[in-house]
Amino acid sequence: MRGVFTGLVEEKGALRARSARGPGARVTVGCTLAPLVLGESISVDGVCLTVASIVAGGFEADCSHETLARTTLGTVAIGAGVNLERAVPLGGRMGGHIVSGHVDGEGTIESMQAIGDAVRVDFGVPPELARYVAEKGSIAVNGVSLTVNSVSGNRFSVVLIPHTREKTTLGAIAAIATGSKVNLEVDVLARYVARLLEVGQAGQASTDASLMESLARAGFT
Repeated sequence: MRGVFTGLVEEKGALRARSARGPGARVTVGCTLAPLVLGESISVDGVCLTVASIVAGGFEADCSHETLARTTLGTVAIGAGVNLERAVPLGGRMGGHIVSGHVDGEGTIESMQAIGDAVRVDFGVPPELARYVAEKGSIAVNGVSLTVNSVSGNRFSVVLIPHTREKTTLGAIAAIATGSKVNLEVDVLARYVARLLEVGQAGQASTDASLMESLARAGFT
């Protein structure tokens, strides 16, 4: 079962354990989220996981080999904090942006700079994802919905306001070394716009002129 998230973190949990299970692993996450339900979806640092077992003070979930290879869940230190968000219920409030919990790749912390009581952080993004990152657009970093402040090549920046630093694990960003990895999920709308343009340019389908004009007026093309 898969859920939809908003990138608004509910709680900072902790990775308690990670044990190998074949090519994958089972992780134990400590949290106070309640009531938890077997089979429900929870975003753990931006990765959609299914609750496989409810344990005292948290839950267990299984990670596939692909999840471990494509996200930080395979390397994050035991005891480290993780951002948690339960799937949005039908009719629930969408306070951030649409986040699927399917991590697109890992970004790299390039630099940090204090701006008053906020912090500007520059991230390196894999080249294949760079085209989906737009200034003033949305991106999920370790499951946190953020607005892209600026973009330059394969690099983008965000500004972490005090509330974000307090309520998420990104608050400890100053203690994280440059070069550290984070989970990135690009805005799903950017993916669909890019695909629409690709199909139109390849001549595989006719392009609806009025739709393209509407996208242009909205700033997506």
